Amino acid sequence: MIYPTYLTAGDTIGIVAPARKVNREELEFAIRWWEKKGFRIVLGKHLFAEDHQYAGTDAMRIEDFQNMLNNSDIKAIFCARGGYGTLRVIDQLEFLGFSLEPKWICGFSDITVLHSHINKICRVATIHSTMPISTNGNSLINLETLFQILIGEQPVYECKPHALNRIGECTGELVGGNLSLLYALSGSISDIDTTNKILFIEDVDEYLYHIDRMMLQLKRSGKFKKLAGLLVGNFTKMRDNDIAFGSTFEQIIREHCEEYNFPIAFNFPAGHDEINVAMKFGTPYHLMVESTKTTLKSK
Repeated sequence: MIYPTYLTAGDTIGIVAPARKVNREELEFAIRWWEKKGFRIVLGKHLFAEDHQYAGTDAMRIEDFQNMLNNSDIKAIFCARGGYGTLRVIDQLEFLGFSLEPKWICGFSDITVLHSHINKICRVATIHSTMPISTNGNSLINLETLFQILIGEQPVYECKPHALNRIGECTGELVGGNLSLLYALSGSISDIDTTNKILFIEDVDEYLYHIDRMMLQLKRSGKFKKLAGLLVGNFTKMRDNDIAFGSTFEQIIREHCEEYNFPIAFNFPAGHDEINVAMKFGTPYHLMVESTKTTLKSK
């Protein structure tokens, strides 16, 4: 795995929107916060463009992201927000220059497409983290842990136990992201490899039966057979039909992992919620699931 260079004060961070549209006001808090930390912020040419729900046409979003990838002055790229749209542009992006001179790609949710593709195809580490649109009103720990990782520090995370946790410990490369996007990437060149990896999953605004469907797909496609461990983040605003599905999302996830022996940790504070701590994808972590707590530590 290739690791981009860590940042120092004075470095330049680019902001682009590969998916849903944004406006300047929504990003102002984040821009000011990073500038106070000593970084220069550069905005994509079409960052505030609109094409229905998208941040400009596919061609505009491709142009902005490609320009950031190709610009050697940019040391990290923040995706302004998720939503939907990254999958529409991923195959038109060219990553050869990026692979030779990598930089940190940061974001979550729809940005799972970039994490999975870059980790798999380029073998470059990325950062699963808060995005500029999410930072105003969310916990400052989201920004602080992203800042720590960008400057080369290694945050250690602890979270409360859960009744459905499976006790154990493992070490492996951290992969994953939004469950719906992992499901959408299945069978493509961007599909994740989970062999000896720690898989992180999170989701938002999904029906419980769809969580069941997606977990079954991961299972049937062999994603759990050689998995080192499973880290379950925020599953926010889960929905049910008029006729109840009959299981919580935690029960659904645990059911489809029952025949395996890897450790499982629920309650990890990452995903679509107030707390969304930053993690490096494509890098080794040690996961320890105990009866009293869960600990995730970068190796």
